[in-house]
Amino acid sequence: MPWQNPENSGFDLPSMSPVFNEPALVWFRRDLRLADHAALSHALEAHGAVYCAFCFDTEILDPLPSRLDRRVEFIWHAVQELDEALAERGGGLIVLHGRAREEVPRLAATLDVATVFANRDYEPAARDRDAAVREALQAQGIGFETFKDQVVFERDELLTGARTPFSVFTPYKNAWLRRVSAADFARHPVEDRLAHLARPPEREMPTLDQIGFRRTNLTELPIPTGMSGARRLFDAFLERIGKYDERRDYPALHGPSYLSVHLRFGTISIRELAGRAQAIGGRGAETWLSELIWRDFYFMILHHHPRVVGHAFKPELEHVAFENDPERYAAWCEARTGYPLVDAAMRQINRTGYMHNRLRMVVASFLVKDLLVDWRWGERYFADNLNDFDLAANNGGWQWAASTGCDAQPYFRVFNPVTQSEKFDPGGRFIRHYMPELARVPERFIHAPWRMSHAEQSACGCVIGRDYPPPVVDHAVARKSTLERYERARRAHRAS
Repeated sequence: MPWQNPENSGFDLPSMSPVFNEPALVWFRRDLRLADHAALSHALEAHGAVYCAFCFDTEILDPLPSRLDRRVEFIWHAVQELDEALAERGGGLIVLHGRAREEVPRLAATLDVATVFANRDYEPAARDRDAAVREALQAQGIGFETFKDQVVFERDELLTGARTPFSVFTPYKNAWLRRVSAADFARHPVEDRLAHLARPPEREMPTLDQIGFRRTNLTELPIPTGMSGARRLFDAFLERIGKYDERRDYPALHGPSYLSVHLRFGTISIRELAGRAQAIGGRGAETWLSELIWRDFYFMILHHHPRVVGHAFKPELEHVAFENDPERYAAWCEARTGYPLVDAAMRQINRTGYMHNRLRMVVASFLVKDLLVDWRWGERYFADNLNDFDLAANNGGWQWAASTGCDAQPYFRVFNPVTQSEKFDPGGRFIRHYMPELARVPERFIHAPWRMSHAEQSACGCVIGRDYPPPVVDHAVARKSTLERYERARRAHRAS
């Protein structure tokens, strides 16, 4: 888009504002898009010249366990596309590499801006970083304005009748649906204000190598990146959203939206997604909207109860006596449990960085309640390996599976990995895709191959103990032990 004449930009310039003639800086974080962007929209409305920046924050990047990280590469591609889109419209992206709490105030001072604009982040570490940035900017006489952008409702916007945070999802969802209106889905206008973008100082975007990372297999996987990738996925999902409720639990089917990583990094607006889902209606769209409301719910829980990071939401289950056998944990991580659906799911995350939502519940329940490994170990593994890792949702999901969280499944509910496999991958299609050693196992045994006779094992080329491991635990025995340990923890808490 060519430079626009501000006199023809389609909105009234705030010419009476004393800061309009002073530049501003928009700090992009987990909102890597141009359209419907709260902070960018407000900055462009209030200031006649707006710079844009993104920081590859070494406080986040340096602790990552591998220099081959698909998320970093995903972000890098998204930042590159955002820079190109801004440049086409007369602006551009200043890409920094360092500690954001230092780099952003330094850049703001260098550009002599009046205000830094950003969208709010709710994670404890991000809130600490933003508090430090705010303090540094104030010391320089620079403002710091933040806006709601990554959720529909945030913080205290939805409370119970007693004005307390919700801790059960269904009442929260009902309140969400009663409260929401078209205004909550309204787009933050950007396109008609882009004449106010400022051309940044000349600088090149760092390569992956320059920020300390290497290319992964991301481009070999069906994970389109950036704003354009999010748009393609959403358009494709809209064609099948009507059957989302019927297909979403079956990992071999093309059921989910596959937008979770795009929501994580903000390459598409949550307002657009939720608004379209509500407008479409019907069982499929309503079920998907419910999943988006779960996302808001977990952000709200994290905001009001930051102690859930590292601790059980339910105090009575903080000290369950997990065995934490490192060999069993390694078998889970390396897809060697002997339970085909669990192993296939773990191969999926290890190879692609993605895991189907139903399988996340199955493998989490198996780790905690079959292998008696602390849920925090699994939470950390997902944090290290999921492309769409989000602290609020990951913590909420793991605590749900472990029965330690808010509105979690009862502790006595333990997923049976065989019956889950039979129900949600009935023909073993997903299993066979990721477990080629089981390719010739007959359908009646694909969910529990150890039940084959030795002759049957030999005939299909899958001898248990040679070609595929035996079950690492007996599910029935493990379930009994788990229930006893959870009950002991509850009794000990009541007695304390």
